[in-house]
Amino acid sequence: MNYGELQTQIRNYTEVDSNGLSDSTLAVIVQNAENRIYREINIDAYKLYASAVTVVGNTTISVPTGLRNIRYVELIDSSGNISNLIQKDSSWLAEYNPSPSSTSSYAEPKYWANWNGITWFVAPTPDNNYTINIAYYQQPASITSSTTSTSYVSVYAQDLLLYASLSEAYKYLKGTPDMIQVYEQSYQQARESFGVEQTGRRRRDEYLDGEPRVQIDAPNPKK
Repeated sequence: MNYGELQTQIRNYTEVDSNGLSDSTLAVIVQNAENRIYREINIDAYKLYASAVTVVGNTTISVPTGLRNIRYVELIDSSGNISNLIQKDSSWLAEYNPSPSSTSSYAEPKYWANWNGITWFVAPTPDNNYTINIAYYQQPASITSSTTSTSYVSVYAQDLLLYASLSEAYKYLKGTPDMIQVYEQSYQQARESFGVEQTGRRRRDEYLDGEPRVQIDAPNPKK
């Protein structure tokens, strides 16, 4: 499902044409729906990796563009040894490394912390040029960029995107509470099944973990 098809479906479901749901209004509704989905579900298709190199005496690292959530952070030293940096609060790092500019405190970093949307810190202060590998979830581009745009969600979970958009649309239209509830429940059901797929089935090994089994109600054949 591309964005043009989603626009049509939203207007068909709500029975409101472009006079009531303009293109600009629908763009905001769909973007809100997308943001909600990306906040609530970690989607494998949006896993990315980025690298940075520390500067001696500098504790800051630039956050990759479009980063939504960090999965883990690795440090590689000059010998190629890999270690995982431990996440801490920025206040903890400030207490742990109170004099970051003091050369006596320079060492191989062990910790990292968020500072703001574009920067985070490492500690101790780097004493060398270390490679930092960042595994994270990216904020994908919105499908509202053009009517032919698609995304992983719009292709593989179009019901999820549709119901999220309809829930937002009915709130905008001041729809009746029962209709808002209908689409909110439909969204929750679609989110649950998609979430099971993303964080359950896609991350299981059938050989090691066994095949997922779901109990199904069936009549007793002996009766």
